[in-house]
Amino acid sequence: MSFSIEHFEQLALSAPLLETLKELGYEAPSPIQAATIPSMLEGYDVLGQAQTGTGKTA
Repeated sequence: MSFSIEHFEQLALSAPLLETLKELGYEAPSPIQAATIPSMLEGYDVLGQAQTGTGKTA
């Protein structure tokens, strides 16, 4: 899978989840989130590796 995710709205997340992300101050997915969330939403298991502080657990 290779496409650019610049906004959480592109991920087809539920309205309550999008609102919560906004309330928590998240404006856009980090690169590791953008690279892995689409596959996870399709039901795939994902193993990602990125440096500390890049948004893996946010």
